[in-house]
This record gives sequence, structure tokens and C-alpha cells, in this order.
Amino acid sequence: MGMPIVLDVYDEDVEDSALERSFNWLRQIDAIFSTYRPDSEISRLNRGELELDRCSPAVRSVLERCERLRRATDGYFDHCAAAVWSDVCPRPGGDGERPAVDPSGFVKGWAIDGVARILERAGARNYCAEAAGDMRLKGHPDGAPHWRMGIQHPSRPDSVAVVLAMSEGAIATSATYARGQHIVDPYTNAAATGVSSVTIVGAGKLATADAYATAVFAMGRAGAAWAAQHIHPYEAFIVQDDDTVLSTPGLARWRC
Repeated sequence: MGMPIVLDVYDEDVEDSALERSFNWLRQIDAIFSTYRPDSEISRLNRGELELDRCSPAVRSVLERCERLRRATDGYFDHCAAAVWSDVCPRPGGDGERPAVDPSGFVKGWAIDGVARILERAGARNYCAEAAGDMRLKGHPDGAPHWRMGIQHPSRPDSVAVVLAMSEGAIATSATYARGQHIVDPYTNAAATGVSSVTIVGAGKLATADAYATAVFAMGRAGAAWAAQHIHPYEAFIVQDDDTVLSTPGLARWRC
């Protein structure tokens, strides 16, 4: 999907083929879900060339999980509002047409969660799997007790907003500094405002963390209060568009 992927494994006894299998898995997910490929199932589904009941089990499962997350986030994680409109994935034009879907905000994390399963089955105990800054990690790199990650400050490119230390879990950030204002408020169909960066951290799946980061960002200033009540066992770190910094209380366990 046009994003950098980094797999960092520190176990010498991991099967030699584990990294190859991991990247093959990512290529397979790209071929199925990319909205930039005209031959992907998602693109064919959006053009009406493929009915949902004829899609692969992976597509049906992902869209079902996206719908559950849409309901859980009061509609702010919306895989239809996020759809990318292009010649590959055109905007629906007439009344009664089904909306286009873009599950990329879930699939990126879900794909990396799959990489984590592949690595762990191959014996990995110390690894970091990263996709465009979002991570699943476990253990520690050589010479360190845990992984340390700096989250970029959204308005000061040469600074970090927070440094986190983890031995297992997921970190997902939605921000404006890499892609500009790309997250849509599904209730206004306009770019979300009020926050510049949302980082979700927790000992769970990256796919869920990524979806929560998108939803909290889309909520704008109301996202912090919602996160404090609804994202357990994850925690949130939020930089508002006036550089005010907010975080949920449990973030302290990972904050350096």
C-alpha cells in the first residue's frame, strides 16, 4: 500500500524462512486490500465487479470487524467515510448505490498482527514489526531492557512529543505531519480538526489500536474524554492543534 515496512528481529534461533514468509504475507494482503491496485478485491468490490458474498473470507472478516469497530466508536472509525476516491476506486454516484469501502485504517495493523504471529511461531521472542510508524513489538533489542520509541511532535519536526518504553504491545499513531489532513469526520465529511496527533498504546492488537487512533482523531477535541472511558486496555496520548498535550492515566506505565 505504498508504505515502508521494517521487521527487526533479535533472535538468532528464528527459522531462516520467517522473514520471507512475513513479507509474502504482506504482499498477499496488499494484493487483496490495496485501494491503489485495480485488481485487488477491494477495488473490484467498490467498482461493483465483485459481490461481497463472493469475496474471500479475509475480506468478509475484515469488513465485519470494521463494522464492529464503527459501532464501538460511535461511528467515528468509518471504513466507508475513509474511502479513497480515484479511477481505481470511484465514488458511488447514484441513489441506492452501496458506499465504497476502504478498510486500510484497520488492515495495516491487522497485517502487522499477522506478521507477529508468523514471527512468534518461528520462535521470535524479541522483535519489532513496523508499518509507517505503527508497531507490534515484543521483548527487547540487544543491550536494552525494553524497546524505546519516540513519538514525533506534530508541530516540531525535530522534536519528540513523548518517549515510550515497552516490552510487549502495540503502538499506533494518527497525525497530520506525514500525510496532512487525511482523517475525515464522518458526520461532516470534512477533515477532522482540533487535534494534531493521537497515539494509542496497549498490550493488545495493532489493528484495534490503529482503529482507535483514527476514531479519536476524527472526534477532535472530544476524543480525549471518549478515550479515557472507552479504549481499555489501551491508553491514549493526544496533542491538540494548539500543542496542548493530554493523556489517559494508564499511559504512565510506559512513559519514560
